[in-house]
Amino acid sequence: MIVKTPLFTYDDLAQLPDDGKRYELADGELIVSPAPATYHQRVSARFGNLLFRAEDAGWGRMFAAPTDVHFGRYQVVQPDLLFISNDRLEIIEPQYIAGGPDLVIEILSPRTRDHDLGWKKTLYAREGVRFYWVADPIAKTVQPLTLGARGYDEAPPLRAGDTLVCPLFPDITADVAHLFP
Repeated sequence: MIVKTPLFTYDDLAQLPDDGKRYELADGELIVSPAPATYHQRVSARFGNLLFRAEDAGWGRMFAAPTDVHFGRYQVVQPDLLFISNDRLEIIEPQYIAGGPDLVIEILSPRTRDHDLGWKKTLYAREGVRFYWVADPIAKTVQPLTLGARGYDEAPPLRAGDTLVCPLFPDITADVAHLFP
């Protein structure tokens, strides 16, 4: 006898407790992650500062986790940070982001590394996220990925001394060394 596990939906996700954990859905499977470590949060704040500067300059809106990004009933993620350009602000709903942001930033941790480099990368490409930055706090690098015809095109990882810039807000830059305190 085959027993099918029921799929979780966004409605199920909305009923879960606000307990400091991050809840996401991958094809209806519930993914639970504990709250990020303190260094992860410091790095996130530095990237958030970069995105706040872009927002303040009038390029669009930034959001930090926990913000649900809704790709359908069975696909909901909470990127560490995301940015939506002015011409796509209509995807911002009161409870979640409805569709792919223009930029997603994930900060790797031992607990989330495989998800961030695996199913999330595939999902973001499939859902049209134009820019995906993967920050590695251990290596102190940022891997910028740009959506191409066959998925993400990878530029070389950026390190201390390199300048991080995004075509969405070309006048807002950061030295990679400053992003990893």
